[in-house]
Amino acid sequence: MADKLIIEIFREKNAEEFTKALAAPDSRLETGSAAAMTAAVAMSLAARAAAACDQSGEKAQYIARNIETLRGYMVHLIDEDVKSRGPLRRAIKEGDARTIEAARQPAVCIDQEIINMMGQALELIAGLAEICPKDSMHYVGEAAELALAAVRCARLYIVDMARYSSDETYKFVTRRENELNINNCADQAEKIRAAIEKALTE
Repeated sequence: MADKLIIEIFREKNAEEFTKALAAPDSRLETGSAAAMTAAVAMSLAARAAAACDQSGEKAQYIARNIETLRGYMVHLIDEDVKSRGPLRRAIKEGDARTIEAARQPAVCIDQEIINMMGQALELIAGLAEICPKDSMHYVGEAAELALAAVRCARLYIVDMARYSSDETYKFVTRRENELNINNCADQAEKIRAAIEKALTE
């Protein structure tokens, strides 16, 4: 009789269950799932700040709507990351070098998506910093810090996976593209941080 297929939905687990599963050495969860959860928390804090803004303006409505969309999307990506690495897990189990090589790039697709989406999120957060009431500005700064943390974590996993590739061009391009991505996100986060610090000390 074939083994019964068990499908775990990690995004539905509570904090204790999720973190325990992530900590397990043989876990199906990986950096992408952790980064997605971190990004979702970042968007939750941004949403809290957005809710404190005057919702009569189109800018506030636009930011709030898109932040909520990103929050839901990041939660969705927790399990999508697990799926994206399925082919790599099977390839490693089978031990075929060519199949493993081919499976590495798809295995980091969610991490790359998190980087791309958090880059957009930081732009929304920067807009939020311009309209948020002072007593909720700390949420804006916290959201930016966590969004950047998600980006940094995802980048490390992508670069680590690339080092196993035999394609030197792919390794170089991967490192360089993600270096530029992290620099852009860090610059945006630093501008937000400066705006928050100014607002909180005036």
